[in-house]
Amino acid sequence: MADDRVYIFDTTLRDGEQAPGYSMNLEEKIKMAKALESLGVDIIEAGFAISSPGDFESVRAIASAVTNVTVASLARALKKDIDAAWNAVKEAKKPRIHVFLATSDLHLEHKLRLTREEALERIRESVTYAHSLCDDIEFSLEDATRTDLDYMCQVVELAISCGASTINLPDTVGYATPGEIAKMIEYVKSHVSNIDKARISMHCHDDLGLAVANSAAGVAAGARQVECTLCGIGERAGNAALEEIVMLLKTRHDVYGVDTGINTKEITRTARLLSSITGVKIFPSKAIVGANAFAHESGIHQHGMMADSRTYEIMTPESVGVSQTNLVLGKHSGQHAFAKKLVELGYSVTKEEEDRLFAEFKKTCDRKKTISDRDIVALVESTSGADSQLWQLESFVVNSGNHMDSTACICLKKDGKVYKDVAIGTGPVYASLRAVEKIIKHPFSLDDYQLQAVTEHRDALGEVLVKVTDASGTYRGRGVSTDVIEASILSALAAVNKMLGNGSAISAGQSASMMSFENDMLIDHTDKAGAR
Repeated sequence: MADDRVYIFDTTLRDGEQAPGYSMNLEEKIKMAKALESLGVDIIEAGFAISSPGDFESVRAIASAVTNVTVASLARALKKDIDAAWNAVKEAKKPRIHVFLATSDLHLEHKLRLTREEALERIRESVTYAHSLCDDIEFSLEDATRTDLDYMCQVVELAISCGASTINLPDTVGYATPGEIAKMIEYVKSHVSNIDKARISMHCHDDLGLAVANSAAGVAAGARQVECTLCGIGERAGNAALEEIVMLLKTRHDVYGVDTGINTKEITRTARLLSSITGVKIFPSKAIVGANAFAHESGIHQHGMMADSRTYEIMTPESVGVSQTNLVLGKHSGQHAFAKKLVELGYSVTKEEEDRLFAEFKKTCDRKKTISDRDIVALVESTSGADSQLWQLESFVVNSGNHMDSTACICLKKDGKVYKDVAIGTGPVYASLRAVEKIIKHPFSLDDYQLQAVTEHRDALGEVLVKVTDASGTYRGRGVSTDVIEASILSALAAVNKMLGNGSAISAGQSASMMSFENDMLIDHTDKAGAR
């Protein structure tokens, strides 16, 4: 196996999607898989095929949608799991079956109720069978870091002899330290006679905040595959973050001496896509892709940056796809400057999309004195797909006060026609969304509502993220405006358009008053959000 190349195994669509709030529909998974392919990951773990018919179909669809990346499906060490995994990935250009079985005494006794000998026989049968179907087999020793080292070596040697070409030694519960990871790999390398026939992989969880450090320790000790997710999403505290692993290996090449196949300039764009699809914001101080990752407010830092950016930046923003330009946009800016900014921010849009976004940009300029990169990112992501919207906001009027019920008059446009209705609620957001529901004549419940400022100061854009549900499923929407009521309506419409575009139809006799709110959703954050 090549010693200077680390393979990136992305499990955003499997382990990452298992985290609460990160579920994706089929269309979103395919879009994410194609973005991961463009990013340059080597393997995409597309799902756990046996877990549900939906997961099976998504793995199969992804296997057919990508061409330059290996597509893997997870499978327990059971024939039915392996059959499902193979049937899901067999159309891929590069299919892989990823078989796993727990090997720690704790898991064997209390979860699987197997002896060590019975587990070895299960591994022999499952890996041999999987290899009879597919040439590329990965075997994972679940809870490897709490497995007896001598027994671990028995398992690894057996799995390789049965056809596994990748051996994953995961820190399943995020328990190990970097020193323990290094010792584990060194022990396996020195005690497994056929280890040269397989690539060692690391899959580390972040329960103690050590997922990236443990993965890096594995690489330093000889692991040549790292399993990770975008932004570190995943079970419990998450996985090792792809962007952190990749940029660590690149920035500290002097220490690790290895390369990956990742196009690092696509990192920020791909992370933003994940955020846009899931509706989960990237924490501002998140390493590499957070909004503050390349921001400098301290006077000392700014002075150093002006003298030489290397004083406070260990990597360039451009290396991860972040623009460093000082081009300031405002109400006097032309469309050429706006288009250039979109390209610098990593967006590729059609001329029609550019025209629409520029018109929205001009509206924002009338409300804000200065437009930042974060404002433009929020504008693009909150209005993506607007051309195909069923319902669009035409106008709204809200009357509200602390000693009265709020009243909202909403006008929506659909197919060139304008529809209007009025609703009363205990707050302006509540009243507005009730009016929206009355107009579209389709009941939905509001499951989540988040309001936050995109940038600082009193004229900042307010961003609203919502999650709504009807009988067909759950849908997310995002809205951005200097007016939080408008942002709320826009976010609801974004979710509703996805809902109705998915084929939802109101059932006979259903009331249009089913929308429910646990509490009045409007909290007076107007100063905090900087919205008027």
